[in-house]
Amino acid sequence: MNRILAILTIDTDNLPDNFQEIIKHEQEVIAKWKEEGIIDHLFLRQTKNGAVLIFKDIDEEKVKELMTILPLYKLKKSIEYLSLIKQF
Repeated sequence: MNRILAILTIDTDNLPDNFQEIIKHEQEVIAKWKEEGIIDHLFLRQTKNGAVLIFKDIDEEKVKELMTILPLYKLKKSIEYLSLIKQF
């Protein structure tokens, strides 16, 4: 079972006025992905400047494509991707 870790950092110095609406839409997209079984975990960062998403059973190219769909993607400062192997 492969996992891809995506670490999203947003630019908190330039948040738009409709940031709360963006967050709501973000949550809807993540909920859909959870239902589809492609998200294993989502962690918010304590610094409140991003999140860590763990995707399962899809390749890194697909993860990169999906990340562009996220509403917060437009506010990104950086994104880091790590391929992981889950050990049992």
